[in-house]
Amino acid sequence: MKNQLKIALAGNPNTGKTSLFNELTGLRHKVGNYPGITVEKKEGVLKISEAFTAIIYDLPGTYSLHPTSVDEQIVFDVLLDEKNPDFPDVVLYIAEPENLKRNLFLFSQIKDLGLPVVLVINMIDKAPRKGIEIDLEQLSAQLDVPVLAVSTRKGTGIEELKKFITTYPPHSSGPLVDLKTRFNPCVSNLVSSAAPYTFYKNWLLVAFSDRLTHLPPDLCAGLRSISEQISNVQQLLQKEAIYRYQKINRILENAIKVDRLKGSDLRAKLDRVFIHPIFGYVIFILVMILIFQSIFSWASRPMDWIDQAFGHLSAYLGENLPKGKFTDLITEGIVPGIGGIVIFIPQIALLIFFISILEESGYMSRVVFLMDKIMRRYGMSGKSVLPLLSGTACAIPAIMATRTIENWRERLITIFVIPFTTCSARLPVYAILISLIIPRKYYFGFLNLQGLVMLGMYALGFLMAFVAANLLNKILKRSYNSIFVVELPEYQLPLPKNVLYSVWDKTKSFVLEAGKIILSISIILWFLASNGGNEFKNARETAFQLSSQPDNQYKTTNAVVLESAIKLEQSYLGRIGKSIEPLIAPLGYDWKIGIALLSSFAAREVFVGTLATIYSVADADDENANTIRTRLQQEVRPDGTPVFNLATGISLLLFYAFAMQCMSTLAIVKRETNSWKWPLIQLVSMSSFAYIVGLIAYQLIS
Repeated sequence: MKNQLKIALAGNPNTGKTSLFNELTGLRHKVGNYPGITVEKKEGVLKISEAFTAIIYDLPGTYSLHPTSVDEQIVFDVLLDEKNPDFPDVVLYIAEPENLKRNLFLFSQIKDLGLPVVLVINMIDKAPRKGIEIDLEQLSAQLDVPVLAVSTRKGTGIEELKKFITTYPPHSSGPLVDLKTRFNPCVSNLVSSAAPYTFYKNWLLVAFSDRLTHLPPDLCAGLRSISEQISNVQQLLQKEAIYRYQKINRILENAIKVDRLKGSDLRAKLDRVFIHPIFGYVIFILVMILIFQSIFSWASRPMDWIDQAFGHLSAYLGENLPKGKFTDLITEGIVPGIGGIVIFIPQIALLIFFISILEESGYMSRVVFLMDKIMRRYGMSGKSVLPLLSGTACAIPAIMATRTIENWRERLITIFVIPFTTCSARLPVYAILISLIIPRKYYFGFLNLQGLVMLGMYALGFLMAFVAANLLNKILKRSYNSIFVVELPEYQLPLPKNVLYSVWDKTKSFVLEAGKIILSISIILWFLASNGGNEFKNARETAFQLSSQPDNQYKTTNAVVLESAIKLEQSYLGRIGKSIEPLIAPLGYDWKIGIALLSSFAAREVFVGTLATIYSVADADDENANTIRTRLQQEVRPDGTPVFNLATGISLLLFYAFAMQCMSTLAIVKRETNSWKWPLIQLVSMSSFAYIVGLIAYQLIS
């Protein structure tokens, strides 16, 4: 045995290599740079006795032997060149319990070079607090190398390591991953003929022949020649990584057990609550309630300001620009269209703000882990839960939030079912319809029947989302089995810079990308509602004649309001409503409701405003709510029966619960799927289903 050993410390960054180097060498070390570069080189002496000394080299922390950086090139040159002055007799490979799987990748590469290796697991004192149990003996047997556990922070295991170094006979065992038998025989034969080294060392020399700096020129030329004969070097490097992790997974399956709930550190204590099979769900629901209540409360005022600002801007431009179609286009099409984009910004920004905080703090990973088992049954993953809940505020940011779902199939299913969740735009529709058909009754003194029906509409939306997801899960072919992998990071305070950047970037993306499509469709709808034939052009005269006649139903109606109603009826959009009346009559709808349905394609809440105009009501705000309700209650069919009876009301509620009545959502689906195929399928399928359900409901109830 040598009286002096060269020992290299190797490992991934942040495993405590430098701390162990200082423990072993004390003040007996020097710091310099590797020749020709500024990378720090640490060299020290471990003197155990007068007869035995070890020279310790602290190699740069790297993740692999594939030299794609300066640090990796240094490790590559040192460990593959026996003539290198720093070439070690023994490698002490430093790992840590929490990321042992990742650490063992580089370890397996070094072992397969044929070098004597000792695996040193540092920070072993953290393992119990992290809920990690490691069977050192079994791990040693599986890896066929000595495995020692130390803690540089507490100083445990250091003396045992020093003694082991003096008694450990440097020898190498067989490769951990036998690539020679895994590669194509032709490739294996070429690699074997490269140089008189181990197969894996030859493979690295061939694969990275362009990065060699230490071999003779003629040998380098021969290695490059062999590399050129192997056309798929990069694919083979990827296969190597797969083979190594497959082997590592099998080794760690029995040698290490991780149960975060058994840990005793702060993270483990929090995890015992946040991912508890009962309390975890309760806390998550409370967090979501708090977030969405905040979104509704905080976003309402800036949304009102934006709405008023664009209203004032439209009025100002209408008063100061020359009268004409171009001005109408600006004031009734472009400005409202832009307003329809900008008005979403407060909700989107707030939602992204909260999502970023949850992600930065580490809590969102726990939610994903907690919900994965439930969501996977329906073809989604744990990452689908937040977009679904976000849909209760607005489907647009919710669909944007699906970007965190890596699996395209799971993401597509999530995008498809999000519109079923009840968004805030449906609330005005539900509110007016429920007030028309559901009596104001109380049960047990505090349970409002109308409120219970509203809650039922929310529950119905979520139920339908899961039913649709289950159906899509069976229809869409599974090209491969999705593997759910999520890292549970340490809890930490969110960085304000990261949160604000995320809010800015994603909000800007919505405004610039989806906004272009939304604005285009808004202009089209304006054109259809603002133009018509001769009857449309003569609406003012018709309105004056009707309002001036003493014996008709319009005698008390303001002529301006009546003109607006006539124009809407005689516009191209109104004509379309008349043309579809035979189609919607079986659902209990007349042409006026048909116009409201078509108009609400721009946004669901437009339904109420359209009805207000059609039924000769100037506005649909709170102070006129009773007027709207009274006017709708008084509307009758030619046979004298109420238009908005229980059957029609239930049919409309179900139609709006299931129909894709939102062009903004379609625009963002197109943006996220990069195709019109999926939003058109979504539009047709959801609207058809809504029609069938509304038809059945009306026919059964009436």
